[in-house]
Amino acid sequence: METRIDFLEWLEPDMAFKILSCLDDSADLVRASAVSRYWQKIVVSNGLSKQLCMSTFPQLACITHVVGPSHENSSERDHRAYASLFRALTSFPLTYCIADPVSASSTDNYPQESIMNTLDPRDTIRSRGSYWSSKGSNDPETLIYSLTANICVITEINLHPFQALFQFDFPIYSSRFVRFRMGHPKSCNELNYDFVDAQECADGKFIWTYTSQMFPVIQQNRLQRFKLPEPVICIGGYLQVELLGRVQKQASDDKYYFCVAHVQAIGRQLSPAFSVEFSEPSNNVSLKYDVEKFGLTVSNRQNASLSTGLLPVQPPRQLAWGNLQDFMQIVEAHDDGVEYDVWVDELDPIL
Repeated sequence: METRIDFLEWLEPDMAFKILSCLDDSADLVRASAVSRYWQKIVVSNGLSKQLCMSTFPQLACITHVVGPSHENSSERDHRAYASLFRALTSFPLTYCIADPVSASSTDNYPQESIMNTLDPRDTIRSRGSYWSSKGSNDPETLIYSLTANICVITEINLHPFQALFQFDFPIYSSRFVRFRMGHPKSCNELNYDFVDAQECADGKFIWTYTSQMFPVIQQNRLQRFKLPEPVICIGGYLQVELLGRVQKQASDDKYYFCVAHVQAIGRQLSPAFSVEFSEPSNNVSLKYDVEKFGLTVSNRQNASLSTGLLPVQPPRQLAWGNLQDFMQIVEAHDDGVEYDVWVDELDPIL
C-alpha cells in the first residue's frame, strides 16, 4: 500500500498557517479543512474563514459573536458561519434592496411631493409628476430608507433627478453632489413612529457606520448610477441619501429646490440565512446564522452573481398608495410578469 505524507505536517505550524491563510475564497478554506484533521485544526482553530471575511469586508468588525447551531463548539460554529457568509456576500444574486421610506429632511407639498414617490420608477402617476421635493433654499437635504434586510451588501445606488415639465423652461432640480451613508438605529424603540406622515427628519435617530465619498450629479433627467468603490455591508439595514449643492431656482418664488424622481439601492440581501441583532444598551452585535435556510437559499437561487444589466428594467412597484387604475396599468405593462435571469453556479453546496 502506498504511503502518503501530509507535507504541511512536516512544516512548522506558523508556516502551515501562512500557507493556508493565502487562500482567498471561503470554498477553498472549506475544502482545505476537509483534507485531514491537521488541516482542519489549522483552518478552524485559527479562524481563517473569519479573518477572510474581516479583511474583505471591514464593516463586519462590529460583530461580537455568532449565533448558530447549538451542537457545535464556538470555533466550528464561527468557521461554518463565516465561510457561508463570505459566499453569500460574494455570490448571492443582486437585487433591489430598498424596502420603505423612513423620513425626508423636508417636504414642500405633502403628500403630493412625498418621499414615498421616489420608490416608484414611473415619471407620472394619474397624469401627475411622481417625485419628492424639498422645501426651498435648505442645504443639504437628506432622504432615509429602510432596506429589505438588516444585513445587506450594497454595490451601487442610483438617483434620478426630477425635471418639472409643467414649468417654464422645463427645469431639472438636481443637486450638485450626492453622498451616501449606511447604518443602524440608535434605538429600535425610537423608530416606532411615522416620520414621513409627521413630516419630521429622523437623521438624529441613527448611527452611520459608513459614509461614501461625494459623487458629482449631472443636471439631467435620467437615472444616474453611483457605483461604490467597494461593496459595502450595511449592518443595521438603513440608507441615507444626502443631497448637497443646489443648482436650480424655481422662477415663481426665486428659491432653490431639490427634487428626486426615483432612488434605487442595488446589492445582495442576506436574509433569511443571516440576520443581525443589536443588544441594548451594550450595543453588542450578534450575527445569526441559519444553516437550513442558507442551504435552501443556495439550492433555490443557484447563488450566481448577477450584473445590473440582468436586473429587470423596472423594480417591483410599491402599490400601498396607488389605486386600482395604477394597478391595472402595471398589469398591462407586465403581462408575463417580471423575470429575473440567473447564472448557474456549478459549485455544489459544500457547507
